[in-house]
Amino acid sequence: MSRFLRVKCECGSEQNIFGNAAMEVKCLRCQKPLADPRGGRVKILGKVIKVL
Repeated sequence: MSRFLRVKCECGSEQNIFGNAAMEVKCLRCQKPLADPRGGRVKILGKVIKVL
């Protein structure tokens, strides 16, 4: 089951990402990677705040 996640970056910015993203997800503020695709699920590189 795929879900959206609220992830917080080191810079303090928060954004929603898809748990099965096919591309790398970067922070909109500082451009650091928040999620790295791993074939099915993503590897979360930030802190998960909430599962939506």
